[in-house]
Amino acid sequence: MAEFLDIVCRRRSVRSFTEEALTSDEVVALMTPALMAPTSKGKQAVEFVLADDRETLERLSQAKPRFGTLIAGAALAIVVCGRMDISDVWIEDASVAATMLLLSAEEQGLGACWVQIRERLQEDGSPAALAVRDILQLTPEQEPLCVIAVGRKAKETKPHALDELRWERVIVKS
Repeated sequence: MAEFLDIVCRRRSVRSFTEEALTSDEVVALMTPALMAPTSKGKQAVEFVLADDRETLERLSQAKPRFGTLIAGAALAIVVCGRMDISDVWIEDASVAATMLLLSAEEQGLGACWVQIRERLQEDGSPAALAVRDILQLTPEQEPLCVIAVGRKAKETKPHALDELRWERVIVKS
């Protein structure tokens, strides 16, 4: 438990990365826990679309101009997609998988940040999901939930402190 809690405490949203690429072994290690993430009724209604070329990263960063620009500086963008044709709870399934990616990145000493795509708009009012769908040529069944931007941390951030947890948010009903 202590090792897992340490990873959770260290995990922070990282928005600036070095220019160093990830190795294929690092990508496999990153994706493995996401592929093992639990899904409703074991339907496995989550797919991951990876992009690591500079042009695609730049285009993805513009799909959500506000708060998405950090994608351009990442070594890897992982678009977490739910399959609406497989499960009606694809949002929950994809969210669990995305969380596993964030923890997996931290476990490897990498930085990562969740960039929300679902229900977000571009500056012209069009859905960010449509832009992501167009950039990556997704099928109509692949609904992008978020982009997880991953790379080597440009700087370390202070971990969460256990003594600063807001336990008043935990409500016990007996």
